[in-house]
Amino acid sequence: MAGAAWVTGGASGIGAAVARRLAEQDYRVLVTDVDEAGGQQVAAEIGGVFRRCDVREPADSLAAVDAAVSEFGGLDLAFLNAGVATGFGLEEGFSPEAYRRVMAINLDGVVYGVHAALPALKARGGGNIIATASLAGLTAVPFDPIYGANKAAVVGLVRALGPLYAGDGIRVNALCPSFAETAIITNVRDALLGAGVPLLEVADVVAAFDAILAGEGSGEAWYVQVGRPAEPFAFRNVPGPRTAAGDKAPSADASVQTTLGEA
Repeated sequence: MAGAAWVTGGASGIGAAVARRLAEQDYRVLVTDVDEAGGQQVAAEIGGVFRRCDVREPADSLAAVDAAVSEFGGLDLAFLNAGVATGFGLEEGFSPEAYRRVMAINLDGVVYGVHAALPALKARGGGNIIATASLAGLTAVPFDPIYGANKAAVVGLVRALGPLYAGDGIRVNALCPSFAETAIITNVRDALLGAGVPLLEVADVVAAFDAILAGEGSGEAWYVQVGRPAEPFAFRNVPGPRTAAGDKAPSADASVQTTLGEA
């Protein structure tokens, strides 16, 4: 048995596809979603377990991990995938309620999921956390700035958590697909196709997930783009500090050197 996995947003799309793939690899899978009928169907199909989980609620994520530990004896992998499209900007269609909802699902849900999963992963001596971000988290998205903001926040979170928990044997990485053929793009699908934007097959996203899981890196954001092999995005570090005279600043402690930047 490969281990125990928890998948959020597992009732459909990328979450369901990854849950099926993990079951093929002999993982025991806890499928969670607010779509109870869809989640139960996926769990039954793969011989997994379903629990309802609204990722906006910290207690739901904690209960999901408790269920995984109770059902499977522990947790080895958390795939924090639940997400929704935004579909509005800062003018027409904006409301604080709609804004808080998408930020709570797409960003808070990852934060609460990591918080819930860490103790169980540490108890196993390590494991993996993979969060679904987006290519929108790696580049400017003028047509959907709120979505770009929450996905960029997920990427920033993962990049910080990777080195933070490396000593615990816990790898934390982000999956950053372009527009994939799933329900989340329903409202913009025709516009994307009309603009000549190619859509990813879900199978390509699953293959990228496999590559992350098989790798050794942590704190990485793997982009998934049509016609290209998935790989970690190569971030350039920020310029490092200099003294008033233009000299390099004294070397910083290793724990903050990444934040200070390159000399």
